[in-house]
Amino acid sequence: MLKSARTAEELRTAQAVLLPLEMGLSLEQTARIIGRSKGATCSMRTRFVQVSAGQRPSSRSKRTLRNRAKADLQREREVLDEVLTNAATGGIVVIPQIKPEVEALLGKPMALSTLYRMLARHGWRKLAPDTRHPQSDPLAQEAWKKNSPTSWRKS
Repeated sequence: MLKSARTAEELRTAQAVLLPLEMGLSLEQTARIIGRSKGATCSMRTRFVQVSAGQRPSSRSKRTLRNRAKADLQREREVLDEVLTNAATGGIVVIPQIKPEVEALLGKPMALSTLYRMLARHGWRKLAPDTRHPQSDPLAQEAWKKNSPTSWRKS
């Protein structure tokens, strides 16, 4: 199990099981070494024994879980390809404007943050920051600025 551990949590679980067996450490000593509480260490060991005995299914990685997903990854890709056709050729994508289209294609309402995460999952990213508001007037902004001297004189 130590050799096949891919995450820090899998390594800690292996250590929680092996350290008491190989080194004769107590539960408290094992917990201190792996950086977990005594209760968490005991839970790790119990879970390992239950999974090994087939009494409990092994937990899946959090990255593969999509319990509350609006659609599977393939469907997300299809929807984004359909909605972002002009963006692929260099057009500008404004997320709040495409949100209703995506919701209509998926048939479910979604938060803006969900749409941003969906875009990130499929490799879309913000390439350039907004430097100014599209309806701003640079001449009016310049006229509004104060015309004070660059350095103040002591009086």
